[in-house]
Amino acid sequence: MAYDARLAERVRRLLARRKGIIEKMMFGGLAFLFRGRMFCGILNDDLVVRVGPQRYEKALSRSHARPMDFTGRPFKGYVYVEPNGTKTKSMLARWVGAAIDFVSSLPRQ
Repeated sequence: MAYDARLAERVRRLLARRKGIIEKMMFGGLAFLFRGRMFCGILNDDLVVRVGPQRYEKALSRSHARPMDFTGRPFKGYVYVEPNGTKTKSMLARWVGAAIDFVSSLPRQ
C-alpha cells in the first residue's frame, strides 16, 4: 500500500509546532505518533484517525467517516476518513486534533 503524499504534507504542516511527533511507516502507509502512540495516519488517500472507544460511534456518524477495517474486522476506536472529509484545513485540523486529544488523555508509557 501507499499513502497520499499531499495529505501527509498537510498533516505535517498542522503538526509543525508540536513537539514529540514521530512519523513511522506502518500498515503499508504513514503513521504519526505522539508519546509513542499512533494518533493518525494515511493509508492510500484515507486519513486514519484514532478517536478512542468512547468517541468511536460519534466519529462514525460524521460525514465521510467509516470503520477502520484493515484486517477485515473493525479496529474499535479508529476510523477512516475519506478525502472529502479532509478537503479543507479546518476539516483536517478537527480530525487530527481529536486524535491528538485522545492520545494525550492516555497514561504515559
